[in-house]
This record gives sequence, C-alpha cells and structure tokens, in this order.
Amino acid sequence: MLTSKQRAYLRGIASTYETIFQIGKGGVTEAMCKDIGEALRKRELIKLRVLENSGWTAREAADAVAEQTGADVVQVIGSKFVLYKRNEKDPVIEGIPKAK
Repeated sequence: MLTSKQRAYLRGIASTYETIFQIGKGGVTEAMCKDIGEALRKRELIKLRVLENSGWTAREAADAVAEQTGADVVQVIGSKFVLYKRNEKDPVIEGIPKAK
C-alpha cells in the first residue's frame, strides 16, 4: 500500500510517460495481465488506457489489473491509469519516500 507522498512522487514521474497498454472491448484478460506483469517487472511504473468501446471504466480496469498483477494503483484520471509494482531484485525507480 502506497502512502500519499509516495503516490504524489510516482504521479510526478508518470506524468511524462506514454501509455503502453490499451484495454479494449476484449476487457482485462489473463494474457494481457501476464504482459502487464512483465512490463511492471521491467519498468515498475506504467501508464495504461481504457478505450471507449471496452465497457469498462478506468477505475474498474485499474482495480482488476492491479489485483491480478499484485500492483498498486497510483492514479486514475479520465480513461488513463497508472500502476506501480516495485521490483525487489533490481529496482528501477529510486528516491521514493519511505513509508512510516
């Protein structure tokens, strides 16, 4: 679980990121979650987008993907959302405020 300071820090980093996954009318699938999990392992922080024809809201998709990948939802705005999952072996993002 992320603190508000950690979320704010990660939101700042994610603001420059491009979306790398889109959730379409197929919804959230197991194969997609596997690919997202792999991207999280390599990048730790990714931005995703929900297409209008998907039938999912960004919050629903963010919660479903986060649950299946073990990630934390950092932010949900409009049709986009940001996920974070720390890579314990080889951390990519440094300087995240410590949780008290």
